[in-house]
Amino acid sequence: MSALFQVENLTKSFGGLAVSRNINLSLAAGERIALIGPNGAGKTTFVNLVTGQLRPSAGQVILDGEDVTQLGAVRRVRKGLVRTFQVTRLFSDLTPEEHVTLTVLQREGKATRILSRFRGNSAVADEVHDILGALGLVEVARRKVGQIAYGQQRLLEIAIALALRPKVLLLDEPAAGVPSADTPRIEQALERLPPSLAVLMIEHDMDLVFRFARRVVVLAAGEIIFEGAPSEVAADPRVREAYLGNYAHARSVA
Repeated sequence: MSALFQVENLTKSFGGLAVSRNINLSLAAGERIALIGPNGAGKTTFVNLVTGQLRPSAGQVILDGEDVTQLGAVRRVRKGLVRTFQVTRLFSDLTPEEHVTLTVLQREGKATRILSRFRGNSAVADEVHDILGALGLVEVARRKVGQIAYGQQRLLEIAIALALRPKVLLLDEPAAGVPSADTPRIEQALERLPPSLAVLMIEHDMDLVFRFARRVVVLAAGEIIFEGAPSEVAADPRVREAYLGNYAHARSVA
């Protein structure tokens, strides 16, 4: 299976402190990977390096065969490398429909035009409806974001990301802050993501990780200490020591 996305020997140092060390990782089209690790493991730094928020001290980021290491964040998005954020970045007075419409228009280079001119544009409207439908947001499409549940706001962030037509989607803790009763909404939305889309998810909810991922990568102290199937990760002694702890023990005796 050929790689759609690769990082090779990715390293980042601040002064004399290396926070990411020789990270190698690849995703093929359609893969579902979870990146886990304890707080301070370097997960956020890794995502910022991959998406162009930070420049690496060494190493490469390759997207669809092209070295994008020197490109800024916006150019990487245009090439299909898109992320969501740990904390929602939405406008409370806009509706989900308006958020996704503006994203589609931005993608098409038309974001400077007046939004109301596109309400009757069937191509834009159909795309927006399809994206909101895939994320289960049609019923709240015309409510202001400040009036919808937090779990729905998290889904809207994924909808915005999908409107950018990514090849690779990085989900930064999509269930963070979501009440447990709403977590199934997140899971259902993840199941409906396009099958060709490569997805890397950072998440602390281990039940969600084990249901979502086909491959799990564990980061600790800026280095990958494990990469393999979900069925194998809980049994690895390095992972137990660095991160899983009681969760791994509970799975082994269940």
